[in-house]
Amino acid sequence: MSPEKLVYMANQIATFFATQPGEDRAERVAAHLSDFWEPRMRVQLLEIVAAGGAGLSPLALEAAGRLPQPPDGA
Repeated sequence: MSPEKLVYMANQIATFFATQPGEDRAERVAAHLSDFWEPRMRVQLLEIVAAGGAGLSPLALEAAGRLPQPPDGA
């Protein structure tokens, strides 16, 4: 998937959860990504973050930081 599309999707999810009550928004975004994104998408998101996170909203960046790191060789 193109990095631009992945960033767009992550930001859409973060925007939704930003409107929800509670202080655990980043955890809920991360849980959604873990539950509904395939592993390759999560790995690609973490690669985008490692490269500086260009285009990601602050909430999407925070949530990505809460994702488990992929095993070596993934």
